[in-house]
This record gives sequence, C-alpha cells and structure tokens, in this order.
Amino acid sequence: MRFPIVALALVLAATTLTARAQPATASTTLTLDEAMRLAEAAHPAVLAREAQLAAAEGTRREAAALLFNNPELSGEAIRRRPRGPVGSWNEWSVGISQPFETGGQQPRRREAAAAGLDALRAEIEDVRRQARIEAATRFLAVLAAQQRVQLEQRSVDLFERSAQAVARRRAAGEDTRLDANVALVEAERARNALALAGERLIDARSELGSAVRLPPAALPEVAGDPGAAIDGPLPYGLDQLLASAQNLPRQRALAAREDAARARLAVERASRNPDVTVGVHVGQEGPNDGRERLAILALSVPLPLFKQNDAAIGQAMTDLTQAEVERAAALRDTEVRVRQLWSRLASQRERIQRLQRVLVPASTDNQQLSARSREAGQIGLLDQLLVNRQAIDAERDLIDLRSEMQITRIELEYAAGWPQQGSAR
Repeated sequence: MRFPIVALALVLAATTLTARAQPATASTTLTLDEAMRLAEAAHPAVLAREAQLAAAEGTRREAAALLFNNPELSGEAIRRRPRGPVGSWNEWSVGISQPFETGGQQPRRREAAAAGLDALRAEIEDVRRQARIEAATRFLAVLAAQQRVQLEQRSVDLFERSAQAVARRRAAGEDTRLDANVALVEAERARNALALAGERLIDARSELGSAVRLPPAALPEVAGDPGAAIDGPLPYGLDQLLASAQNLPRQRALAAREDAARARLAVERASRNPDVTVGVHVGQEGPNDGRERLAILALSVPLPLFKQNDAAIGQAMTDLTQAEVERAAALRDTEVRVRQLWSRLASQRERIQRLQRVLVPASTDNQQLSARSREAGQIGLLDQLLVNRQAIDAERDLIDLRSEMQITRIELEYAAGWPQQGSAR
C-alpha cells in the first residue's frame, strides 16, 4: 500500500511545482487601435448610455401614436324597483369617450421625442470618443514607461561599468576613495531609478488594463512606434480643426437638446387650450312595457379659469434657456480649447526637433569624447559621470516629450472632432 501513496505524493508535488512555475499574471500585447476599440466596446459609461436608448425609443414610439390620450369605455347597469304594483326592471347604458387635444401638441411632442433620441445617440458617440481617448492616453503612458525601463537599464549598465572600472583603478592606486564612492553612488542611483521605472510601468499597465476592461489578473503590454506621427506633417491645419469642431458629437447633442426643449415649450404652451372630450353612449331606460332606447352624443370642455399650465410653461422656458446657454458656452469653450492645444502641439514639436537636432547628438558625442579623454587621463571621474548623466537626462527628456506630444495630439483631435484612429464607427 506504500507505493500508491508515494506515487500520489509525487504527482501532487509535480502539480504544485508546475503551478508555481506559471506566471502570476497573464499578459496581452495590444496595439493602439486595439486598445481604443476594446475601450469603446466595453467601457461602463458607453454601456450605461446605450442602456438609455430603450427609454428614448419608448418615448418616441409613444409620441408617434395617433392620439396622446386613450379612449375611455364606460358601462352602467341599473335595477329599478319603484313603489307600488308596477314591478321592477333593468336599465343599462354603454359609452365610449375620447379626449382630443386642440392645440396641436402631438406634432410638437413627436419633435421633442425625435430630438431627444438624436441627442442621446450623439451623446453615445461622444462617450465612445471619450473612452477611446482615455485608452489612447493610458496606452501612450505604458509605451513611455516601457521606454523608460529600457533607458534606466542602460543607465544601470553604464554606471555599473564605471563603478567597476573605478574600483579596478583604485586597487591599482590610480583613483582615490572619493572617486570610488562617487561612482558607487551613481550606480546605486541608477538602480533606484530602474526600480522606480518598473513600478511606474506596472501602474501604467494596470490603468490600461482597467481602461480596456481586461481581466484583473491581466497586465497588458503594448507595441508601437514611440516616434510615430511626430516628425511628419500634420494632416490638418487650425482652420480645418475649427471647422470640424462645429460638428462635434457633443455640439450635435446640445443642439438636439435645445430643439427638444423648444418643442416641449411649444407643447406646454399649446396645453393651455382645453381638451375636448367627445363621447357616444347607447342604452335602454324605462319599464318593460315602455322601454326607451337612448343614443347620446356627449361633448365636454374644461374651462381654463384657474389653472392655465403656467408652472409647466415656466419650467419649459427655463429648460430652453439653460440649453441655449450650455450650447453657446460649449461652442466658445471648444474653440478656445482647440486653439490652446494647437499652440501647445506646435511648441512641443519645436522642442522635440531641437532635442533631436542638438541636445541628443551632442550628448552622445560627449559620451564618446569623455570616455577617450578619461582613458587618456585628460579629465577626471566627476567630469565623465557628469557627461554620462547629461546624456541619460537628454534621452529621458526626449521620451517624456514624445509621450506628451502624442497625448496632446490625441486630445486636440478629440477636442476638434477630427476622425480618430481605432474608431469602430
């Protein structure tokens, strides 16, 4: 009986080791287009807005009916028992009545329902765009974080080699203890910067995973060109962006909301006119030997003496004024935002060109010159470390600026309503 128990223990141990050998988190490689499409399809704000379509469609179908009010069917049965030897008999009546609006409310009500549905659809499109820009921003943050990790790893290798070279020179009596300590400090600072970059990469990947709604255990990796769409000319100018901003989904939604508010105001004003109720009734009355058949046409009109719908009209006027103010403010704010982002983008492009044209090449050249000068004994350790630090800082600045510029460009295209990549529609 001992052999099966031993075999079972070996199987369980192998299973445990295999499970431990598997990575704790699964990784998914995403491109920018894929990240934006995933965010658009599964973002909670998008799903919440789409869920409101059922209510808007129901309002539109209700407004599309022939009449706003339903007809009313009535019936009456009476048992009469007069005093005396006459006896008793039954009387009955059946009728139907229909209220009719006299102010033309139903066409206005249809206009309000259609405008509300158009506004909701435009808002859904705007929320989709917001989801895409959120995913794109977080995607670029992961891309920049990955580059920073690679840069900090090169920095660690560079300063560790310097520390090892100084340690050998100190052992040979060529460098001082101060030089060795300075090199050791720089190497340790580089290791700390690498660890910090790794932590920021994990945070950025987690935020991207949340934006594209991946499983909690999945930390996405990204693939893309960090210098894409930076050096080439832009496919639009400021005038084109300002013209495109007039047709933003948000602007269309506000215009539709304003039209709906105006239609509702017309409905409430028309409701001051009294509704006319027309009814037709038939029945029988009287004793059995004198039965009478009745046919009645009824007409009733309420007298608008005390209630003239002032409260509803006032609320509708307030809603219309607010819609007009919101639309005008949105138009102005959109133009200001587009001009602001355009100026920022132009400044960032110029800064990147200066870094690529002057700073980065000069820093790389200085590294090579300082290494040869250090070997020839023309400069000291501190001078070489300063040159290396400047070169690393220049590359950090370029990585950060590229990421900022790409984010600015995405925000500009979103603010102007320019067609975005990764759009499902």
